[in-house]
Amino acid sequence: MEPVIDKCRIVGVLDDGVASLGATALQHLRAAQLVIGGARTLQLLAAHIAPEAVQRDLGGALSQVPEWIRAAQAEGQRVVVLATGDPLCHGIAAYLASRLCIEAIEVLPNVSTLQLACARLGLHWQDMKFSSVHSKDAGDWVPGSPPGHGLYALLRDIRQHDRLAILTSPDNTPDRIARMLVAEGLADDFQMAVAERLCQPEERIVSGMAISAAAQMPFADPNVVLLWRSRLRAPQVLLGLPDASFEQRHPEKGLITKHEVRAVSLARLQLRADSVVWDIGAGSGSVGLEAARLCRNGHVYAIEKNADDAAIVQRNRLAMGISNHTLVHGKAPEGLKDWADPDAVFVGGSGGELAELIALILKRLRPQGWLVMNFVTIENLGMAVATLKEQGATWDVLQLQASRSKPILHMHRMAAENPVWIVCAQAGGAA
Repeated sequence: MEPVIDKCRIVGVLDDGVASLGATALQHLRAAQLVIGGARTLQLLAAHIAPEAVQRDLGGALSQVPEWIRAAQAEGQRVVVLATGDPLCHGIAAYLASRLCIEAIEVLPNVSTLQLACARLGLHWQDMKFSSVHSKDAGDWVPGSPPGHGLYALLRDIRQHDRLAILTSPDNTPDRIARMLVAEGLADDFQMAVAERLCQPEERIVSGMAISAAAQMPFADPNVVLLWRSRLRAPQVLLGLPDASFEQRHPEKGLITKHEVRAVSLARLQLRADSVVWDIGAGSGSVGLEAARLCRNGHVYAIEKNADDAAIVQRNRLAMGISNHTLVHGKAPEGLKDWADPDAVFVGGSGGELAELIALILKRLRPQGWLVMNFVTIENLGMAVATLKEQGATWDVLQLQASRSKPILHMHRMAAENPVWIVCAQAGGAA
């Protein structure tokens, strides 16, 4: 028979130290031969760790922790990992469970610091979104930042939820979060509270301040942030926003993919909630911004060569409350190499590099991804079809011509819009 391995106990601890531990957790800690935890937590509980026990600081060494545990268990040692609050709430327990046999660990949870902060303010938390920026220094938020930014996921959560509890870090502080809300035009939509140094003698709850003021305030670490919406969100149309919803360039005729063509183009892009989308020749941004609304867990990368139009796209993005959208002022295909490979690409305009652009897109499209292009000239249509044939792509063309009713005296007539060709393609053999 194989020897029975003593489980590694993952113990949740609060900042009042041993007072936060139950009898069982304390017994495991005192009997442990290897204790792993952050330096501050190890120091907090030093008096209750056996003198002969090995202590290891997991700070900066998280990837080594599973191997430390395996090695100790192979030698029959008793192991305890000290974590903050509930180790299964944005904590180390999920990380270890995914890398060790589930039978090799046992979680002894404590109250989450997020739950504790809610208790201090009397806020019910069963419908709160728990988020975390407890990671490396993210830097201040810049509107339009791509998914790699450390605050990106938090802003997505803020856009999608009305009540949030947020684990911070010494770098990603409450004032940094407040500055992000100001930059995104959300400062007046939420109330904010900060719970500092919970379960310590210096514990303090700061609430009732304007978020614009919090953006310049220092807060004692460690802390957690609570946000709750004070201005209700208006119900949003999911698809097919009117052309008037978008600012366009005036007095020149605005560059916008018209309502009917936009709806069909978005449908042909076959978007999913997590799609990565490219919008090339963004114009007023209508297709890319609607795509960003539909792909709530995805991201849209847009490029526009005209400086005035690029500024309009940015204003439309802010007015529509969209964060998962990055705009580059430039001319495709320059800069596309830095973008994530797309699930869908929309081409609303090109600057004479159409053949090169189509070839590049077909190479970068993810499996089953779609390229959708709009053309109003026969020459560009011919160039696109010839290039798709040359590339061995699967393609089809739809001509769409809408007519809209217009008043004439006491009656109405139908006024035709210009015909548009919608060219849809996949890399060869994808259909």
